[in-house]
Order: sequence, then structure tokens, then C-alpha cells
Amino acid sequence: MERAIADQLEALHPDAFGWALHCCAGDHARAEDVLQNAYLKLAQERATHDGRSSFKTWWFGVIRFTAHEEFRRLRYRESLVGKLLAQLTGDAHDPRPSPSRKLEMDERTAELRRCLQQLPARQAEVLHLVFYQDLTLNEAASVMRVSIGSVRQHYERGKARLRTLLQPESTHELAAR
Repeated sequence: MERAIADQLEALHPDAFGWALHCCAGDHARAEDVLQNAYLKLAQERATHDGRSSFKTWWFGVIRFTAHEEFRRLRYRESLVGKLLAQLTGDAHDPRPSPSRKLEMDERTAELRRCLQQLPARQAEVLHLVFYQDLTLNEAASVMRVSIGSVRQHYERGKARLRTLLQPESTHELAAR
């Protein structure tokens, strides 16, 4: 691997992990696996940057695609018998954050996360790419492999819905009347 690419990857690593974490619905272990597999694709030259987009945009696309591959692979491996056994033995995975993790998050961050989870997947993805990863709408469209018009629409609808969800409860009650 070229030194320039290695330097770019090193600089992007924190953001790349944040994006992988988003693509894996907050599952740290899966995000680590996805990011490692994305690095492996790059090392084995199964993914190469062709220069049509910025390196960051391309890299986030590789991570997103890798996360989708992993998700499909996991779903394929899950069997009805395996799910039933997990429920019967009590080994079913609890998706809620641990109590220590809850303590780490402040109240406003927790509220924002809850609101983001209520958004449709595409809207949440666009908002994450634009606000957390500091990508432009064009770059987000490239990462998501959708048109810029679609990204703009999901972006505007996501912001409007998030604004509504973040209003205090008394405002929600007045709006419902």
C-alpha cells in the first residue's frame, strides 16, 4: 500500500470508525469487524480508488458496502433453529446499551440518538454523513449510491422530522391538538 494512502487512512480512521458504527447500528464489535474487512479489501486490492470522487467519499462508500455485505452474511447464517435456541436458553442479544454506556451519554445526546433512530434509514444516513462526517450532499449521494436529488429530499425531510421530534413535549401536545 502506498504511503500516501496509508496517511489518508490514518487521518480518516476516527471518522471511518464513526461511520462504520453508524452502518452497524451502534454495535461496536460489528463496526470493528466491518472496518477491518474494509481495510483488508484495500490491502488485497479488491477495492481501489479510481479518483472519480474524493478519497474520503470513496472510503466511506467501501465501508458502507462492506457493512451491507456483513449484514447480509449474518442474516444468511441465522437460522430459525438458532434463534429459537437463543431464546430458550436466554442467550438472546439485548440491543439496548449497557448501564455504564447510558451513564456516559448525556441526556441531550441520548435524546438526539432516540430521535435519529425514529427517522427512516436513508434520512438518518444522510444526516449522519453530513453532520457527523462533514460530507457535502454530493459526497453523501456518492457514498449512498443515490442521486443528488434523492439525497436532498432525504436531507430536508430528515431535518424537518428531527426538528419536530426534538421539540419539548408540551409543544408536541399542542401540535397534536
